[in-house]
Amino acid sequence: MVRTPLTPEERERGERLGALLRKARGDRSMVEIAAGAGLSSETLRKIETGRAPTPAFFTVAALAEALGLSLDELVRACVLVPA
Repeated sequence: MVRTPLTPEERERGERLGALLRKARGDRSMVEIAAGAGLSSETLRKIETGRAPTPAFFTVAALAEALGLSLDELVRACVLVPA
């Protein structure tokens, strides 16, 4: 399966998501949050660093729950506002 290249907007949204997740994680370990969300720490690392800029909805929902964030917060923080 060939994956369509990401647009600059998709990459930027992934970077915003990663930054928000890192900030929400705070001092908690990546392993702790990943385990709480049912993910591997490597998956969380890829999302936080933008190497996986378009994670599946259920992955994002599980991370939001593990971090005590609402999906509304995530959407507001990650949506791109046209210039």
